[in-house]
Amino acid sequence: MEKKKSRFETEAIHAGYSNDEHQGSLVPPLYQTSTFTFANAEQGERRFAGKEEGFIYSRLGNPTVKILEDKIAVLEKGEAALAFSSGMAAVSAVLVALTKTGDHILCSQGVYGCTFGLMELLKEKYGIGHDFSLMDSVETLENDILPNTACIYIETPINPTMKLVDLEMVARIANEKGIPVVVDNTFCSPYLQTPLDLGCDIVIHSATKYICGHGDVIAGLVVGNKEFIGQVSRTTQKDIGGIISPFDAWLLLRGIKTLPVRMDRHSANAVRLFEFLKNHAKVDSIYFPGDPEHVDYETMKKQMKQSSGLISFTIKGTKETAQMFMNHLQLIKIAVSLGDAETLIQHPATMTHAVVPEEERRKMGIENTLLRLSVGLEAWEDIKEDLEQAFDKI
Repeated sequence: MEKKKSRFETEAIHAGYSNDEHQGSLVPPLYQTSTFTFANAEQGERRFAGKEEGFIYSRLGNPTVKILEDKIAVLEKGEAALAFSSGMAAVSAVLVALTKTGDHILCSQGVYGCTFGLMELLKEKYGIGHDFSLMDSVETLENDILPNTACIYIETPINPTMKLVDLEMVARIANEKGIPVVVDNTFCSPYLQTPLDLGCDIVIHSATKYICGHGDVIAGLVVGNKEFIGQVSRTTQKDIGGIISPFDAWLLLRGIKTLPVRMDRHSANAVRLFEFLKNHAKVDSIYFPGDPEHVDYETMKKQMKQSSGLISFTIKGTKETAQMFMNHLQLIKIAVSLGDAETLIQHPATMTHAVVPEEERRKMGIENTLLRLSVGLEAWEDIKEDLEQAFDKI
């Protein structure tokens, strides 16, 4: 009998794990081991030859890690998944697996600074080019795809400008041309957006962020079809070695159980703070997918369940004004990353995107007065009051 599919909130707690397979343990056990023994030499031979399933060595697979991978595959509506030691290990493994010398990567207009740095490295060392596209229409996308485009890489919402890309539109054009579409879904989590449902091929997460939710893990995840995930597992993950530790996988399993509850609170708090910031006399402009005046608001309603917990805004003044404002905050912490219980603020031009040349940053919409606020789980009134007192001092 086929197992009945449960709703997301239930799958976040139960998917990918069977108590019966782990001595009845309610919580997934932590298999903190580097290697696994074989019953005999012949079994070791069969496992290395791929003729028998089973664990060999924790770089190649681990029971705790597998529970995490099975769970995120269910949540992202994919066939299979792999866990990595960081979001950038996941990005690197995917892009290396999809490209070769002479290929081209088409990117959304703006990506995380380290992803930009990786693409520059691929260009300089291996002759793999890249370009940035607005991807705001079929015509724009078709004009920007080159004969040697090996994959399309998208962040949506884009870090830190909160621009959105219509994933359904991009996937339709890319699928017609046989080009895989990779989506960094970090800002949404699978609770708010499932790119594979919209026709995309591969999903990446910096699991450090909303998936973890507690600021105590560095990790990455990749979800896709079994063929691609198997290819990455046998090559760029195994041979480059950016694998996650069992303990970090165990912490992520703990965090995922509360993902829906946390995302609801992050999103609700963000809506209230957006309403405060939008009309503030010292805020020049604001970028929030839930803004009815946001250029991509209709796209947000089409492909996202809620607007998530990230708000970017520019302060009237200079870079020094923005930094002075940050320095006057008391409850809100100055830190990169996002998705933690604590509200965090950072200055993209000098922090997460400092590696991006200034001219390129400006093309991405990253001004020196832009700040990115990761709205936490505190009482929204307390976050608002902290913002107010810092505004009063600049």
